[in-house]
Amino acid sequence: MKKTIVFASVIITFLFLLYLAVMSGSIRISFTQLLDGLGSKTDEEVNVIYDLRFPRIIIACFAGGALAISGALMQSVMRNPIADPSIIGISSGASFTSLLFVTLYPQLYFFMPLFAFIGGIIAFLLVYSFAYRGGLNPLKLILIGVAVHATFTGLADVFNYRGSYSVTSISAATTSTLAMKTWSDATMIMLYGGVAILLSLFLAGACNRLLLSDKTALGIGMKVTSTRLLVSIIAVVLASIATAVAGVIAFLGLLVPHIGRQLIGSDYKWLLPFCAIAGAWILLLADTLGRLVLAPNEIPASIFMSIIGGPFLIFLLVRGRINDGTT
Repeated sequence: MKKTIVFASVIITFLFLLYLAVMSGSIRISFTQLLDGLGSKTDEEVNVIYDLRFPRIIIACFAGGALAISGALMQSVMRNPIADPSIIGISSGASFTSLLFVTLYPQLYFFMPLFAFIGGIIAFLLVYSFAYRGGLNPLKLILIGVAVHATFTGLADVFNYRGSYSVTSISAATTSTLAMKTWSDATMIMLYGGVAILLSLFLAGACNRLLLSDKTALGIGMKVTSTRLLVSIIAVVLASIATAVAGVIAFLGLLVPHIGRQLIGSDYKWLLPFCAIAGAWILLLADTLGRLVLAPNEIPASIFMSIIGGPFLIFLLVRGRINDGTT
């Protein structure tokens, strides 16, 4: 009963936020005018909202859901509650390779999620291989993740200081802001992200079993290595797609699964759908606040997430909630 109430509350508030995000901004119109304009295609104000506001709302929802699910999957694979795409360097790796390949081959822009996946999987393998020696210690995971993140961020910065206008333009398309996103970006994340999110929902049972010790999982007939690899690939795909389109959004994959475990428990059959909805809810809220707080100027949603997520990670460390890999 509690889980049903939580899901209903999140869905209702998400729909209200969705309405608020569509109707709020520098252009304010009535809901009737919006419906009429979408039908006639002759209202210039509605056309501006459709071309600029709709894509960023869609991107915020899909990117938020993808990052939240990615964080939950990684926490299952590593049996570590601080495994988050941004903390362990996956997002920065994905951002760097997407920038690199699109700079070299701009005609392949629509395949940017594939390029981002290459960087994401490289970063994940680096962190996992180094941190796994002697067990996945939370502190070691953070330190190695910070090092990998710094390395890929530094490599990306090389492109930003080359003085090339074309490079600067492409770099702007991969920064952590949802402003000026187009329907091609929204289509990209709906196509790739939608498929990956649906696939992730079928991994709930596997994630629950991965939380067991390897010995116990093997005892019940589970192929631990192949299952961990499959879940890891889907997690990296989700994080890479979100990063390729929306940029590096820190701490979302850490924050949402923790909230979910407090509200509905640790069963991934409930946790993954919750992460999809709540992740979309939180990133859309951050983007909407960013558009409204200092209007007509904007604050990127990534800044809001860093302001919230940084203290949250400190709170977990200070309270000792991650010492034994549980929440």
